[in-house]
Amino acid sequence: MAPVIARERIQVVDARNRPCGSAWRSQMRRMGFWHRATYIVVRNSRHELCVQRRTLTKEVFAGGIDLAAGGVVAAGEAVHQSARRELAEELGISHEPLSHVLDFTYCEDGHHIFGSLFTVSFDGHLSLQPEEVADAWWMSIDEALALDEVTPDTRLAVSLLRDCEHARAGESVVCVSS
Repeated sequence: MAPVIARERIQVVDARNRPCGSAWRSQMRRMGFWHRATYIVVRNSRHELCVQRRTLTKEVFAGGIDLAAGGVVAAGEAVHQSARRELAEELGISHEPLSHVLDFTYCEDGHHIFGSLFTVSFDGHLSLQPEEVADAWWMSIDEALALDEVTPDTRLAVSLLRDCEHARAGESVVCVSS
């Protein structure tokens, strides 16, 4: 199946994360524009992480494993609104309180992302968006990070989350928010 690129306007930002216009998603990908994206780590009461298999029609990292829900911030959309929208669309989770953890940058292989990482606790039924999520299951953060096919941006996001949680627990780890 060929990748599908949604026809939507994306918030474009400069190298300091200041809004500087918008672009079609396909143009943003082709030109490698800086943009914003949300990453929502979903954990259950056993502290397990919701791990998702991306569909084969995703425009980037098709068939890969995501360790967070989320996506690109639309033009004119606030980051926290984008996080809520993406979480509801991809996993059917709405009305649960989100916690903003940190912001980071991901800049590899033509991707230029200012990421905002959120967490949410959820023990209910997941309703997967068939266009984007092929499967979902629960596992520990360490087990999830050890998987081979994890998308590099969600691996970074969850690694930063784990490091921050270790730092808060008194371990000697530095928590950085860019």
